[in-house]
Amino acid sequence: MKLTIIGTGYVGLVTGTCFAEVGHQVICVDKDTAKVKLLQARGMPIYEPGLEELVQRNVAAGRLSFTNSTAEGVVKSDIIFIAVPTPPQPDGSVDLSFMEGVSREIAQNMTGYKIVVDKSTVPVKTGDKVAETIKRYCKARVDFDVVSNPEFLREGFAVDDFMKPDRVVIGVRSPRPVQAMKQAYEPFQAPVIVTDINSAELIKHAANSFLALKISYINAISVICEATGANVNEVANGIGLDTRIGRRFLDAGLGFGGSCFPKDLSAFIKISEQLGYDFRLLKEVQRINAEQMDRFIKKIEETLWVLKDKNIGVLGLAFKQNTDDVRLSPAIELCERLQREGAQLRVHDPRAMSKAKAILRDVTYVDDMNDVAQGCDALVIATEWPEFKKLDLERVRKELTHPIMFDGRNLFDPQEMETLGFIYKSIGR
Repeated sequence: MKLTIIGTGYVGLVTGTCFAEVGHQVICVDKDTAKVKLLQARGMPIYEPGLEELVQRNVAAGRLSFTNSTAEGVVKSDIIFIAVPTPPQPDGSVDLSFMEGVSREIAQNMTGYKIVVDKSTVPVKTGDKVAETIKRYCKARVDFDVVSNPEFLREGFAVDDFMKPDRVVIGVRSPRPVQAMKQAYEPFQAPVIVTDINSAELIKHAANSFLALKISYINAISVICEATGANVNEVANGIGLDTRIGRRFLDAGLGFGGSCFPKDLSAFIKISEQLGYDFRLLKEVQRINAEQMDRFIKKIEETLWVLKDKNIGVLGLAFKQNTDDVRLSPAIELCERLQREGAQLRVHDPRAMSKAKAILRDVTYVDDMNDVAQGCDALVIATEWPEFKKLDLERVRKELTHPIMFDGRNLFDPQEMETLGFIYKSIGR
């Protein structure tokens, strides 16, 4: 099939590349000329495990191409996926200006029937607005269908998630585009759920909000664990083995961040408010998430007493493992709050340092994780990179002026760390 993906961010680039990998002819469109030139030269604007190899292979095979021309993408493809940013606004609602702009461009370049697919995460009823916009600006007066096809990709695992999806959701206003959409996804051999378009749009916000709820729930439990001497990991294992609950997203830590959960949670609260419902449960999820960082900062302050002029090493800058994305990263927030208290920071991340340098200044960036502790009063683990579990703890202990570690991701065993001579503070244990 001939497919166009408009937008080459995490969602768009992964979507287009994976569709090409299973044999479709794919054009990826982006207005960013520098990004398109980079991709045409087989360079990568983002880090996502396995993605670079797929891009290079499918460009070489002639199945994947990149362009700045929306017109080219519209004319040459049967199905057009919109995967543009939908950033949050100050009040928590979603900025849909990119969606509206792309919808107009698609309309102006349509000369025959097209299936236009909302891949971006959007508020319910957006599909109706897209359809209305296309109808208004399509001078050719050709027929079309608008489909909602939400993505469920985790940064750091996006390629695997796309190639082996739990389910594919297709929201439609009529049966006409269903067969073509099923054909596009047929190579992935996943269950296909066909719904009305409003339900499909709600599924994404409802799913992400529920996952955020699970994270805040276990973080709230971690507070009870600390107060009683219990171990949050053991509690999570015990409840996670219940098949009705599941173990995933039950790891206590600094709280959720990134470009999806905070934005989608705020958007769903705002959407509910506009529909006349005060979603107090999700507001509490937000509050617990914010307080989790407050508690962790308090641990550091209580142990080090005065943070001004203290040297602190920080391992991790990305919002999670296996990505270079630092947008709304709890690790970055942690660093900025320590800086505001006057601390001097030495930091390391396996992938995110180049992007972090644009927003986190006046810190020392260190290439080797084992060098971060040098001359520091304490070491903080802020991102759950698996590499950090291989830290040379004996060397770290000797290089710290005081053998103090604050583990915001519970990577190490408290008893082992105590045996090694560390003052070790983790979460919920």
